[in-house]
Amino acid sequence: MSPLTVTRTLPADATTAALRADVAHGLTRTPKQLPPKWFYDARGSELFDEITTLPDYYPTRAEREILISRSADIATATGARTLVELGSGSSDKTRHLIAALTGLHTYVPVDVSETALTAAGEALLTLHPDLTVHALVADFQQGFALPGTPGPRLLAFLGGTIGNLLPEERAAFLRSVRDLLAPGDALLLGTDLVKPEPTLIAAYDDARGVTADFNKNVLNVINRELGADFDPADFHHVALWNAEREWIEMRLRARKELTVKIPALDLAVPFAEGEEIRTEISAKFRQEGVREELGVAGFELSRWWTDEAGRFALSLAVRA
Repeated sequence: MSPLTVTRTLPADATTAALRADVAHGLTRTPKQLPPKWFYDARGSELFDEITTLPDYYPTRAEREILISRSADIATATGARTLVELGSGSSDKTRHLIAALTGLHTYVPVDVSETALTAAGEALLTLHPDLTVHALVADFQQGFALPGTPGPRLLAFLGGTIGNLLPEERAAFLRSVRDLLAPGDALLLGTDLVKPEPTLIAAYDDARGVTADFNKNVLNVINRELGADFDPADFHHVALWNAEREWIEMRLRARKELTVKIPALDLAVPFAEGEEIRTEISAKFRQEGVREELGVAGFELSRWWTDEAGRFALSLAVRA
């Protein structure tokens, strides 16, 4: 069996430092906001896994449908010998790609969680003992270097996660991805598509309240890590469709006037009744918009696949 290598590019205290900075900046600005990455502690990850099984939450199932039906086409089009995956988590969906990429030599999962990377890498090596797995503990938005691996490379960014980035952040991210790749290497990008507002709202505000618990979990993270005294019951989960921007916004709305103390930051945060924290945007895309954003970043869109219902897309783009 090939070895599993884990390289840490983040300092040991990087996560805590980033949380402190994001909370201090986000809760003292107007309007208040927090990045969605802080949803995902162990409990948040469990809640998100539950969300993906809900009847109205289609993105995970739709993307998996495309991967199952199109992985062989992706393998033929790219001939990838190295597969890089950003935000790899459990590497669950990527297994369809790995099975199809018959010439694959190295898999490079990139995630902030060393525990998740190790567990996923070990599980993959039991299925593909000849595969080389070189995991990187890194934040894909902070910049990192890829290990020396054979080309051509295929970099996968799945789950529609690119929709969590603001347009200027997306542009910077896509340029950084281009800079990681050589001419002829490819990017496989998952994007959720624009669809009727009721379908989108149902996906982000389920009747069972799982998404509400997931949204409020960011408050539990701040309580635990920074000693804050948020009471999640003081906030209401809100999901809104911004038709002009074509994105969903998740927010937490204060049910009453209150002040939250965050001792680790020596900070007291006042909330008016009805005041909101924006915790996530989830942009939805159209094919021509994706083509344009990729083109500006130095990629040429070569393939476009959707699930049968046309809800979600995987695009394959080649670095120019």
